[in-house]
Amino acid sequence: MTHDSTDNAPAIEVENLCKRYGSMTAIEGVNLRVGRGEVVGFLGPNGAGKSTTMRIIAGLMAATSGIARINGIPVAWRPEAAKRHLGYMPENNPLPEDLRVTEYLRWRAKLKGVPWRKVTARVDAVMEACDLVRKTRRRLIGTLSKGFRQRVGIADAILGDPDVVILDEPTIGLDPHQILGIRRLIRELRGKMAVLISSHILPEIEQVCDRVIIINQGRIVASGTADSLRREFIPDSSISLEAGIGIEALNNALLPWEPRVRVADKGDAGEGYRHYVITLPEDSHLASGLLQRIWPVCAGRVRELHSLRPSLEDIFIAATRRSWEIVAADGTTPPNHPVNQGNR
Repeated sequence: MTHDSTDNAPAIEVENLCKRYGSMTAIEGVNLRVGRGEVVGFLGPNGAGKSTTMRIIAGLMAATSGIARINGIPVAWRPEAAKRHLGYMPENNPLPEDLRVTEYLRWRAKLKGVPWRKVTARVDAVMEACDLVRKTRRRLIGTLSKGFRQRVGIADAILGDPDVVILDEPTIGLDPHQILGIRRLIRELRGKMAVLISSHILPEIEQVCDRVIIINQGRIVASGTADSLRREFIPDSSISLEAGIGIEALNNALLPWEPRVRVADKGDAGEGYRHYVITLPEDSHLASGLLQRIWPVCAGRVRELHSLRPSLEDIFIAATRRSWEIVAADGTTPPNHPVNQGNR
């Protein structure tokens, strides 16, 4: 689509966005960008400000201050022009239960300005993309399962061939097979449309998104690729060890070698083995020498030794905990903290 857009502008750009309800602040100083064709995950605890931010970007809610742009077009000042570039699926996806899927999508296509000669072809294309053709084409929406209703919502969001798609919790309530289908669909949108997606299913976000933005207490607290956020929030390396040795003997072997090593006993691993997680400091390069250090004191009784890769859930917990700890210290956030740096 080319309606009034600025070619070099980000698909989504938010600057210093604030939303207050009387004395309550929902979001404060939110800055974020999503590039053309980029798939970005938007994460945060319940009540962190995700849906508020997405609704403001979608033009469904007015901000108290700040600005949101779609393809360079200010949403608040030129809502009709901005929304021509946008497809939006809310968390609680409202669908008319007494319409058939094809009837609903044809009606929505006309509302979105799809030329009438192209309506049938466009509806057929999105139904094919969302795997709605074989099982649901002529069924009433009210008879569909949760998974197929979510697919109809996504089909609606991409129906107008927008440059930007916002999906608020698209996989909520779905079974694993349905989630796989939604995951494939989102992957197919990469490079064609910019996608901002929120979800509480963090493995899904890590698998489909190019980048992650984390919001907490109404402020952006982290932004980057999963790997860059691992380096920022969980810089230490962790090793899983199953060995026939007690924790005291293990500490005696490791602490003289590296006093900053931390050993956590995770319990009995069976057959006389114990499971340990060994954490090495971020500036050490000792992982390669760990087995050589442990082997003699274990008398060769090492059954497992491998690196542990922090998950996105670990990163999420570390990022939100850090923001809570900083705010709790004095009730304010320092200027150099990520919550005050935005997401550029």
